[in-house]
Amino acid sequence: MDTGKSALGLDGNVAAALGYPIGIIAIICLVMEKENRFVKFHALQSLLWHAAYIVVIIALMILGAIIGMVGIAASTASSSAGAGIGLLGMLIWLLWLLCFFAYLIMLILAAVKAYGGLEYKLPIVGNMAEKWIK
Repeated sequence: MDTGKSALGLDGNVAAALGYPIGIIAIICLVMEKENRFVKFHALQSLLWHAAYIVVIIALMILGAIIGMVGIAASTASSSAGAGIGLLGMLIWLLWLLCFFAYLIMLILAAVKAYGGLEYKLPIVGNMAEKWIK
């Protein structure tokens, strides 16, 4: 696919790929880009991916805080209940770790595909970006 030039003066595939690890480049490309649909798509998809990750992490932090408070209350009531809540807290931490690595792997994958000139869609946010760019 011919990715053309971006509004930043970079090749389209380079601008699209750099927008994934460096969010400010994605913001600049999304605002400045008028003609290159490839760059706009990847810039918007990058920003949506970052935003989705932030929402998931905030939700996990809230859930972890609630479980932590319940664990403290349960541990003062009885020692056996606190152990079960502690295990649940560890599962939340493992889920956070899994989300982080999934976020990072998909970010790298999308950047590599964008550099290769492909319009690769990330799960969920890829379809949203495609609709909003058209």
